Amino acid sequence: MRTPTFGEVEAAADRIAGIVRPLTIAPMGRQSDDEQAAGSLRPSTETGGAEIFLGLEFLQHTGSFKARGAANLMAVLIENGTMPDAGIVSATGANADIGFAWAARVFDVPATVFLAGSTRRAKVARLRALGAEVRLSGETQDHARESAHEFMAGTGAIDAYTYDDTLTSAGAGTILLEFVDAVAGLDTIVLAVGAGGMFSGIAAVADHFGIRVVGTEPDGSRALNAALAADTVLDVDVDSIAADSLGAPRVSAAALAWAKATDVRSVVVDDEAIVRARRQLWERYRLVVEHGSATGLAALATRAYQPRDGERIGVVLCGANTDPSDLVG
Repeated sequence: MRTPTFGEVEAAADRIAGIVRPLTIAPMGRQSDDEQAAGSLRPSTETGGAEIFLGLEFLQHTGSFKARGAANLMAVLIENGTMPDAGIVSATGANADIGFAWAARVFDVPATVFLAGSTRRAKVARLRALGAEVRLSGETQDHARESAHEFMAGTGAIDAYTYDDTLTSAGAGTILLEFVDAVAGLDTIVLAVGAGGMFSGIAAVADHFGIRVVGTEPDGSRALNAALAADTVLDVDVDSIAADSLGAPRVSAAALAWAKATDVRSVVVDDEAIVRARRQLWERYRLVVEHGSATGLAALATRAYQPRDGERIGVVLCGANTDPSDLVG
């Protein structure tokens, strides 16, 4: 994957304007040192501390940022006349499938999604409601991907997830463009990191504006953190409550390149902190997000990343495809 450029993110913003939902910003106010030390997410009225702004990207179509990159990819393929008659295939087993299915419906493109036979019925129903053809194949998602490759070889359909990672990453980077427009003097952007697609697009924008990037990962799924320590992309074991959205076994080469080239802080938090941050978002703000989405705030609450007084921080809450039943009672 080639690293996306700032110009490519700007071009993506032009393409998907009016197609995706604009980013909603929710100011949390300032966090005092005492509140941060206590692991609190409650804003403070005291002077000093960091000022935190939540980017509610989970309000996006499909409930995650994936819609942005999917829309950018579809628009480019259609503009270039390179969209095959058989359309696109997705076989990630994750939120990306839903994003591609949604974008395919918007652009009137056939979408075929391959999933393991054990996939939750609710997800299958949601994909079909979006107009995708869902094929259940094999016991695991790896088996489903093998079936997807056979389908692509026979029909000419393209793998939307791997066809051009730079286009999907640039689409995700538009989140920070909207953050910068909404929050004057933004110093830092905090986001969760999985395979690194959103991270790469946001890093391209952050580098242009001189904004610090804090990439946060669960302790049990630290692909970027491990790659930085080893100075190379490598496989990591995945064992985290946030693995459903941040469970990539390795980070992209583009994400590692950006992390080494710009002002990036890589931090990790444990599952207990993630669970606590997710519950606090619900109890104090009535926001329901995935565990992966809560990882960024967990880094602030635990001081895995310690802000300066007066620092203006944006936190991307990137997805809400979750079961909220464990938040009540």
